[in-house]
Amino acid sequence: MILRLTELALLGSLVIRFMTGQWPWVWWQARDLRKAEKHARVLLGLPHDAAREDIIDAHRRLITRVHPDRGGSNEAVYEANAARDVLLERLGPKNRG
Repeated sequence: MILRLTELALLGSLVIRFMTGQWPWVWWQARDLRKAEKHARVLLGLPHDAAREDIIDAHRRLITRVHPDRGGSNEAVYEANAARDVLLERLGPKNRG
């Protein structure tokens, strides 16, 4: 029984590798990263090709709206900072500043 399940898991992994060009665990991780980037772009109101300056400006505008001193919450600030970090990470080390 366990041998049969192992064979099916291996076969499924090979099928996903053939279809996507990536192993399932790599594909799943990339999928999660794409979802995080999409959420960050929506939260900051940015297009896919936003530059470093655009990301920083959008983050600054969002922080002014959600800061606890202006009636926002700490969670909203944490989420805004995480969105900024995800998008800056996508740019690579050269553009992070």
